[in-house]
Amino acid sequence: TGIPVRSDIAMTGEITLRGEVLPIGGLKEKLLAAHRGGIKLVLIPEENVKDLIDIPDNVKNAIEIVPVRWIDKVLELALERKPEPLPDPSPEELAKKAAEASKQTSSPTSGDVIKH
Repeated sequence: TGIPVRSDIAMTGEITLRGEVLPIGGLKEKLLAAHRGGIKLVLIPEENVKDLIDIPDNVKNAIEIVPVRWIDKVLELALERKPEPLPDPSPEELAKKAAEASKQTSSPTSGDVIKH
């Protein structure tokens, strides 16, 4: 998107192909490092909320910890501005792209060499 990520935020988690944020290990160490680094906002996987009991109170009081479940929320909080949706292509643009794709995937002619 070319949109910068905020410099005062940290995030951790694993993201699936469908955009779900999955839990991670080592949350305590990651939050302690964020605290030492002066980070004020940390996004964590929703399923890691249960691990917050292990985090010292001084760290929890100094950092805003936001649990997230989907990438949409991560992008909303982490990017400096909201991305603009791409415009829908016109029927002419779609036809042109389809024709170009068709040319690229056409079967070889008798003069073409195919290597395996």
